[in-house]
Amino acid sequence: MTKQDTEGGCLPKEPGTRWEQMQALIEPARALRKAMNAEKSVGPEFWTEAYALIDTREKGIAVGDDKGAPVADQVISRELSNRDEVFGSAHDPIDWLDEHPTK
Repeated sequence: MTKQDTEGGCLPKEPGTRWEQMQALIEPARALRKAMNAEKSVGPEFWTEAYALIDTREKGIAVGDDKGAPVADQVISRELSNRDEVFGSAHDPIDWLDEHPTK
């Protein structure tokens, strides 16, 4: 994720150019989900919001490829792109964990 930040995120706007980076971002989210499932000091209700944040990224990945950058002034383009769900949600689980420590 730091590499995404330092290299400017999604500079190439064409579809298919950021799929590798999208897949790289889903792996830490999946690892986090496993760690959350293993954490027994809090119940599942504690994690509800964090699961929803990870689910947003999973929804973007489920499309199966990079649909390209959304064009900001075209609603239909934003609906067809999956980049916001994957890249836009990248910091959300980390921010949530910072705000909701388990110990």
